[in-house]
Amino acid sequence: MVALQCLFATDIKGTWDDASLEWLIGEEPVPAVAAEFAKNLLQGVIDHRPCLDNVIQRYAPAWPVNQLSLVDRNILRIALFELLYSPATPRKTAVNEAVELAKMFGSESSARFVNGVLGSVMAGPELAELAAGEPIPEGR
Repeated sequence: MVALQCLFATDIKGTWDDASLEWLIGEEPVPAVAAEFAKNLLQGVIDHRPCLDNVIQRYAPAWPVNQLSLVDRNILRIALFELLYSPATPRKTAVNEAVELAKMFGSESSARFVNGVLGSVMAGPELAELAAGEPIPEGR
């Protein structure tokens, strides 16, 4: 939740840094382990945002990334970062956590949308190819 809140603030500000995390943790302290996990997620999404947004666009072509709700967009970014760049995180866990965040913070249809996009990614090309940023031929 902390990473999502920070990405939401970062997305609104349009400045991709992790300053929001320090402020948020200062306002409402979280356990050190959770703060470190949130920092890793936040930095990972910031570092890989263009690739993550390309994956979102590929698997949700009817919705331009910049037109998605801030909540849905950042939940997808977090989940995709975990799926593509955090092999220690079980895939089902990343998807389930994203759906739960969408239920808590998104609109009535957010959980269905997030689950659908992530399900398509999981059923699509190998995640390793997406993580490498390699172009994936159409029709695959």
